[in-house]
Amino acid sequence: MSQIYDVAIVGGGVVGALIARELSRFPLRAALLERGNDVAVGTTKANSGIVHAGFDAQPGTWKAKMNVRGNALMPQLCQTLHVPYGQNGSLVVAFDESERPELNRLLERGRENGVPGLRLFSREELLAMEPNVNPGAAAALYAPTGGIVSPFELCVAAAECAAANGVDFFRNFEVQALCWEGDHFIIEAPAGQLHAKAVVNAAGVHADNVARMAGDDSFSIRARRGEYVLLDSSQAGVVRNTIFQCPSPMGKGVLISPTVHGNILIGPSAEDIDEKEDLSTTAPGLAGIQKTVARTVPGYPIRDVITSFTGLRACGNRHDFVLERSAANGNLIHAACMESPGLSSSPAIAERILELVRETLGGDWTEKPGWNPGRPKPVRIRELDNDGRRAAIAKNPAYGKVVCRCETVTEGEIIDAIRAPAGARDIDGVKRRTRAGMGRCQGGFCGARVLEILARELELPREEITKFGGGSKILLRQSK
Repeated sequence: MSQIYDVAIVGGGVVGALIARELSRFPLRAALLERGNDVAVGTTKANSGIVHAGFDAQPGTWKAKMNVRGNALMPQLCQTLHVPYGQNGSLVVAFDESERPELNRLLERGRENGVPGLRLFSREELLAMEPNVNPGAAAALYAPTGGIVSPFELCVAAAECAAANGVDFFRNFEVQALCWEGDHFIIEAPAGQLHAKAVVNAAGVHADNVARMAGDDSFSIRARRGEYVLLDSSQAGVVRNTIFQCPSPMGKGVLISPTVHGNILIGPSAEDIDEKEDLSTTAPGLAGIQKTVARTVPGYPIRDVITSFTGLRACGNRHDFVLERSAANGNLIHAACMESPGLSSSPAIAERILELVRETLGGDWTEKPGWNPGRPKPVRIRELDNDGRRAAIAKNPAYGKVVCRCETVTEGEIIDAIRAPAGARDIDGVKRRTRAGMGRCQGGFCGARVLEILARELELPREEITKFGGGSKILLRQSK
C-alpha cells in the first residue's frame, strides 16, 4: 500500500488551492487532486473576479460570515502572493423609485453583516462618480470595500505556494470512488489510487457527487450557467466601480465592471441546467446580457467585444455554503456549494476548513519552520519601466523576446510559468499565468509560438501539446 496522506483535497479551484496553501503551513503530508490538466480549470477560470463587500447575503449564514471575512483578508493575501487586486468599490443601482426599497434592504442587511462604509447615493452623487451610467437612475447603494481580483491568478499563486511548501499536486486525477478502510480513505481514479486519513471535498459543481461516494446525500448541487462578454482594454474607463442592478432570486444579476487588467467585463446571465459540463455560449444568452446591461450603461461599446465565455456556478439546495464534517463520515470535510460569493469568501473558507481538519486529525499543529506564505514575484515586462526591463533582460535575455504582442508577454515569462511549482502544461495554462493569448487577437499571433515553447520545455513532441489537456491537441500528426 502507498504511504497514507494526512489530507487529500479534491478540487483544484481557488477554494481547493487556498485550502492547500493553508494546510502547507503545517508538517502534514497533503495532496491536491484535480480532474483537469491544471488548477483553475472549472468555475474559477470563468469567474467574474468580483470581491463582494458582503451586503447581499442573509445575515447569520456561512455566506455572510465568510464573505465579510474573506473581503477583509483579500488585499493582504493578494499582496503576499503577488496577485493583481483592486479595491474599486461597488454600486447597486435603482433605476426608478420602485427599486429604492431594495437598496434600503441591502443597506440594512449589509450593516447587520458588518460591512463597513455603506451609504446611499443620490442620482447626482451616482452620476458624479459614474458619468456613463443611465442618467435616469434614481439612486444607488455604494460599498467602498468592493473589489476586483484575477481569480485564476489567485488560484495559480495559491497552488504554487502550496506546492513549493510541500503539497503534492496530482493532475488528471478524477476521483471516482471513496472507500473507507479502517482508519483512512482509499481514493480511486482512472489515473491511480491514493490513501488519505481525511478528504476535503472542494469539487465545485461535482461536490455532491463526491459526497455521495462516501454515502452522504445531505445536499445536492445544480449547475447555473452564466455567460459573459469581455471588452477590449481600449474601453477602460467606461465604468470605475463594479455596477450591479438590483438582485433577483437568480442572483446578483448582470454587472458591468473593470477587470484588474484593464478590460471591461459584462455578465453573467443565469440559467439553471442539468448538465454539469455545458459551457456553451448561446445567441439568446449573449443577446440577453447586452440588452440588460444597456439599462445600466446605455450605448455601451459592443463592437469592442473581444471574446465571450461561460462559467458554471455550484448552486446548492441549502442556499448556503456547506462547510462541515460529513455526518456520514467525519473524516470527509465539505467545502461545497461555492456559488457567489465563493471567490470573495475563499480566504476565509480556507481558514474554516483548516479548523475542521485540525478537529478531525488532532495532534500537534505547530507551524513548520521555513514556511513561505508567498511566492516569487512573477516578472511582468509590460508593468516595468525601461530601467526595470533592461535589468530583467540583462539577467535573462528571454525577457527581451516578445511572444504575445497584444499583452506584451515575453518568452522568459512563459518559461517561468512552465517551470514554476504546479506550472503550466498546456496553452490555456500559459494563458492564465501570463496573459499570452488574452488580448484582442485572442492568441491568433502568439499561439503557435507558445506551443513551441511548451513542447521544448516539457520535452514533448509538438503534436502532444494541448489547449487544455485531454484530447484538445492543437496539431495532428500527418499520416504517410
